[in-house]
Amino acid sequence: MTRSQPRRARGTVGHAYSALNLRLALATFGLVIMVIFAVLAFWAAVTWLGVVCTVLALVAVVDLVIIQRRRAARRREEPGVRHSLFE
Repeated sequence: MTRSQPRRARGTVGHAYSALNLRLALATFGLVIMVIFAVLAFWAAVTWLGVVCTVLALVAVVDLVIIQRRRAARRREEPGVRHSLFE
């Protein structure tokens, strides 16, 4: 079962350890940028850079999955509560 916050996090119910919505926005931005850079790098025949950007894009995808699971857990723990970008 996924929790909305890591087990040993210092956050509380009132003040979350991690701003999940902000992390979601940043991870999405990172994914888009890394995919664009990877395509440009492969197009320019700089294979090593394309591979690095692809790996970073995969890391962003994994982070997005983790964030979405924690957001879903938070919705189960606090039904009906709307969170701003920084909560």
